Amino acid sequence: MNDRMIRFGLVLLVVLNTSAGADPGDPAKPPPAPRPKHINAETEAAIEKGLEFLVSTQGREGAWRNRTGYGTYPVAMSALGGLALLMNGSTPTQGKYAANVDRVTDFLLSCATDTGLIALRAEDGNRPMYGHGFSMLFLGEVYGMTEDVDRQQRIHNTLKRAVALTAQAQSDLGGWIYQPDGGTDEGSVTITQLQGLRACRNGGISVPKSVIDKALDYLKISFRSDGGIAYRARNPGPSRPPITAAAICCWFNAGDYDNPMAKKALRYCRSTIGPGEKNIGHYFYAHLYYAQALYLAGDAEAWDEYFPKIRDILLSKQNEDGSWMGDGVGKPYGTALALIILQLPYNRIPIMQR
Repeated sequence: MNDRMIRFGLVLLVVLNTSAGADPGDPAKPPPAPRPKHINAETEAAIEKGLEFLVSTQGREGAWRNRTGYGTYPVAMSALGGLALLMNGSTPTQGKYAANVDRVTDFLLSCATDTGLIALRAEDGNRPMYGHGFSMLFLGEVYGMTEDVDRQQRIHNTLKRAVALTAQAQSDLGGWIYQPDGGTDEGSVTITQLQGLRACRNGGISVPKSVIDKALDYLKISFRSDGGIAYRARNPGPSRPPITAAAICCWFNAGDYDNPMAKKALRYCRSTIGPGEKNIGHYFYAHLYYAQALYLAGDAEAWDEYFPKIRDILLSKQNEDGSWMGDGVGKPYGTALALIILQLPYNRIPIMQR
């Protein structure tokens, strides 16, 4: 064998060794997407562990249920769990958790009643409007991701009836209460209906503008001089930080970024909720909305101060099984809310996009 052939053989050996492990029959895999700012390897691992907890505890029919004294609330818990999976990039047909998204979608559709209310009356207790609002939010996002025409039509019909039910249940002041026929209102339920209606409208479902305008007026009536939102409109009670943060999201979801009430409310939340160290009531609920509010506000300095702190606090609160026990309500609830907060920087679903 001459020197030229020896050199050729050595070069070929180097090339083969360099490409070892690659299957020439498969297309080249694209490089992994760069991590969003403030998302590190530890955060990715915590998110993955939390998602694996969620899918391992999802019921066969597609639902999640709390197992504490607060009640099971399968509709609300399932909609929130589904949102956490959507924020990881999965849809009913694509992504690592496509099968799980598909199942929770079917479950929520199966809970739609003839009246338009999305609920399991036997398990949702006397507060079905929370689950109804969160279901509109989830299904409003899934609607545009669905490829099957028949299923898309089913989602459309379900949301159309759900919107009509919400419009009918609106109080004279513009808010909502726990039951669709309650006749009165309070802030936390009002927020779920507003965000649900916005998701439906963003997805192409017809929503009466008058209903949204009246609900936004409700927030205006509930606004207090300190920048906070009261639990109920025209109620002399104190401002509630979690509801205030949620109200900011609703203003921003409506595109009203320059609203002076929203700006004052943000300052109020910075002082009452803060980056995560404050021991406030309904901690996970408050940060679910405060994180969204800061992210949507687009204030890079405020976000850069807030997110690394709440990220590290949430990671320190994660249980060995990957779950979070949120506000004592239950693991499905706490895990879903923590995952929604931690995945905001991925900017994946329209209602929570800048």
